Amino acid sequence: MKVANLRSVVVVTNDSTVFLHKGLASAFEMFGGRVTEIKNFVARLDTATKGDRKLCDVSFGVISTRFGFVPGNYVISKYDHVMDKKEDYIRVQEEKDYLGQLRQMTMYFDRIIVCVPNAMFEMMLKDNTFQHGKVIAVTCPAFKEECEKRGWIAFERKGARLGSANADAIFKLIEKES
Repeated sequence: MKVANLRSVVVVTNDSTVFLHKGLASAFEMFGGRVTEIKNFVARLDTATKGDRKLCDVSFGVISTRFGFVPGNYVISKYDHVMDKKEDYIRVQEEKDYLGQLRQMTMYFDRIIVCVPNAMFEMMLKDNTFQHGKVIAVTCPAFKEECEKRGWIAFERKGARLGSANADAIFKLIEKES
């Protein structure tokens, strides 16, 4: 639910082979490893203020192998196999339609920050998953021109999924827009 007068931001990433819990936990709490830098960025956005109010209303979502796309506050369980190559991304898309889930859910946000593997991002482009010019993509330089054609902002992936320089630049962009 969008907080009145606050820009809404969603940060989307994919799952990790590092599970922090053996039982049930929220998708935000479940994953460690490469997801950690994304979670730290989400926490930074969530606690940021501008003047006397919150900077933005931030949400987090994970494209998971077992459940498809899940918002960060959904409770999930650990699973055995985590997708790690294009064939896996395609198979999970066919089984779970995470692109359709993303298309539907993200239309309500002012900004969509996408930090996923290149092959998965390519699928999003072909599918036209995000139909509004409000995407900030952290991806490889090969997609920069396509992002610009769509009115999106592209950052070169540095670091596990985001990189501290990109995190700072994106934070400043969100701060300027808010």
